[in-house]
Amino acid sequence: MTHVISIVTAAYEPVPEFLHEAYQSIHAQKLPPGWDWQWIVQEDGETGKVAELLPEDARILSGIGRHGRAGVARTLALARAEGELVKVLDADDQLTPGVLARDIAALETHPNVGWTTSRVLDLLPDGSKVGFDADPPNGRITRGTVLRHWQTHNYRAQVHPATLCIRRELIMALGGWMALPASEDTGLLMAADAISDGWFNEETGLLYRKWPGQSTNQAAHTHEVEWTARMRVIEARAQALANLWDHRG
Repeated sequence: MTHVISIVTAAYEPVPEFLHEAYQSIHAQKLPPGWDWQWIVQEDGETGKVAELLPEDARILSGIGRHGRAGVARTLALARAEGELVKVLDADDQLTPGVLARDIAALETHPNVGWTTSRVLDLLPDGSKVGFDADPPNGRITRGTVLRHWQTHNYRAQVHPATLCIRRELIMALGGWMALPASEDTGLLMAADAISDGWFNEETGLLYRKWPGQSTNQAAHTHEVEWTARMRVIEARAQALANLWDHRG
């Protein structure tokens, strides 16, 4: 029996070079015996142009859908996800060698861990890479740790949601990514942390591209009214889940 890890990518007018590099970073992964990957690329729109940019590979599944931003596109992609694990990859980012194998190993070895994250390096336009100076220790992240840190550090998590790998059952139970115009990946991470232990791998798992065209670089992303609303609903959802979990049974 072959196990599958489903890599989910939302794409809205992607830069062809960046999308190709994302694919190459997947193609170069070496998985444990008995495992394979599938790449589900969901266009955030209905032009069909994204599919034309993808290479010929039977493990790639493309789809289209009404424009609703990344969270909606990723959640639609879940309908075609066959894997027991779901890994997120933005269309302009790159996986580092070995990250899928490390995600799989953590979740196979620790059956009561629901999700994993990894160290990130920002990939700057000049090709240089910059790391984050406040990564948590390598290993298990106790349920609620990420949420508490986020709440007490101006809504900034110490693990990066763009590196998330999560069990299929958990992401489906949480309803996929939040229906927000941005920070939908943070919303999923906080919800997962509210009800499940996680895992952090200190080895770099993602090159997070910083460039003028990325959505988080636009003024609307930090507009005070919308940003405040996003943080409030993310926090309220995660706290409600945590409370329900604490009082279950």
